[in-house]
Amino acid sequence: MSKAVPAFIHEEILRARAITDRLFAQVLPEALYERPIPERHRLIFYVGHLEAFDWNLIGKSFLGLNPIDPALDSVFAFGIDPTPGALPQDKATDWPELFQVRRYVARIRSSLDTTVNQANEHVLRMALEHRLMHAETLTYLIHNLPYSKRLTRMRGAHSSAGASGHEFITIPAGSVSLGLKRGEGFGWDNEFEFHQRDVEGFSITKYKVTNGQYLQFVRDGGPVPHYWIERGDEFRYRGFHGEVPLPTDFPVFVSYVQAEAYAKWMNKAVPTESQFHRAAFGTDSQFERPYPWGQDSPRQEVGNFDFSSFEPLPVTSHPAGNSAFGVSQMMGNGWEWTSSEFAPFPGFRREPLYPGYSADFFDGDHQVVKGASCATDHLLMRRSFRNWFRVSYPYAYTSFRLVEN
Repeated sequence: MSKAVPAFIHEEILRARAITDRLFAQVLPEALYERPIPERHRLIFYVGHLEAFDWNLIGKSFLGLNPIDPALDSVFAFGIDPTPGALPQDKATDWPELFQVRRYVARIRSSLDTTVNQANEHVLRMALEHRLMHAETLTYLIHNLPYSKRLTRMRGAHSSAGASGHEFITIPAGSVSLGLKRGEGFGWDNEFEFHQRDVEGFSITKYKVTNGQYLQFVRDGGPVPHYWIERGDEFRYRGFHGEVPLPTDFPVFVSYVQAEAYAKWMNKAVPTESQFHRAAFGTDSQFERPYPWGQDSPRQEVGNFDFSSFEPLPVTSHPAGNSAFGVSQMMGNGWEWTSSEFAPFPGFRREPLYPGYSADFFDGDHQVVKGASCATDHLLMRRSFRNWFRVSYPYAYTSFRLVEN
């Protein structure tokens, strides 16, 4: 293989390292040993894990290089699936000192940067996208740290336009293409195999469900979202940089259990993965767009992603990103829950270099989420990309909308 393609991917890896380095720099050093989400590892794990993954995948498995630090390679090798009731019991003192971890990171980067042109594009792309996915995880982990344990900046004016009714858009019946064809670009194992499905006509809300709309459900006894804080007789929003009055026209971030409960309260449903694809990428003809807005690559004018904001924006923002049917923000400003269980497509085969990436989560307790959030990198915004979370997981930037069948 030509060295030109790996060199390009290496530039992207350097860009991704800069993203995660900036995120870690927001955390006070002593707070790196905190566990902001009970079900997940302490932050210090992620400092070492990103490089350990790169080393174990590229340096050790693919290139066969000698170990840099076998003990730390093992300590930082694997994350954990956040499972309620099965919380990790480690102590902060169980983890290596910060200077050891940073030295480990530096040694791996130095070694890989001099040998990266010996790897192939597929392996490098795996390392790149793994880091970018963790950049989003790091964002909401840091979001859950106390403000006193990290650097924050003053938040801009919040939006509070009030609640309104749901506007539905009719989507005609049609066919959708799911997944990727092998040999036609990089994809994770759960994105294969390419296939088509017929979708009956339905109606879908033009906008994501807002905080203001969900507030009516809470007042009727519905569950309170994780990022809401009750102060006296009102709710406030725990934003990334500070607590503010509840922005009623921002998308509400909830677990799938909460989204489904709201949909039932409204006598509606959460869209399936196929319905999401039809509303996001479909047209009146059989042609499907690569992005909701058309052929052009993602850019700031069409959505809230790529860390352009550490907060959501009003659901009416970025109309230039609307789909062909006029549905808004189907990529950006919050991942969207689907009612489709995370399961393999026909023809699924495990990724040999990462066999547990998807298959470990085909367990009936995870749902497919589609789209993107403010902390999603543009490289993850291909039509076939599938994300997933446990149904009760409340911490991710996951929104939803409603359908009428």
